[in-house]
Amino acid sequence: MDKTRRQYTREFKLEAVRLSEEAEASIARVARELGITPRLLYRWRQELLAHGDEVFPGHGKRRESQEEVQQLRRELERVRQERDILKKAIAIFSRER
Repeated sequence: MDKTRRQYTREFKLEAVRLSEEAEASIARVARELGITPRLLYRWRQELLAHGDEVFPGHGKRRESQEEVQQLRRELERVRQERDILKKAIAIFSRER
């Protein structure tokens, strides 16, 4: 049996979390009515608490904080390469004297 992985939109996830927080019914019942597992709904709630507005960025997209970290890592690598080149240049010029 070939199972396809279901993908949910950011809006669906946010609405599901909102319903689970506001509904008088249990999370299991809300999840069942939405056609998802309670475990998935609990996970979405935890992600929302942990990441706030940056939660559920979308398929293949990073959160702003992750993007910033990636940019800083690239910049750090470039600066390290420049430093290493300068060290080698200093070593070369100091030997010639």
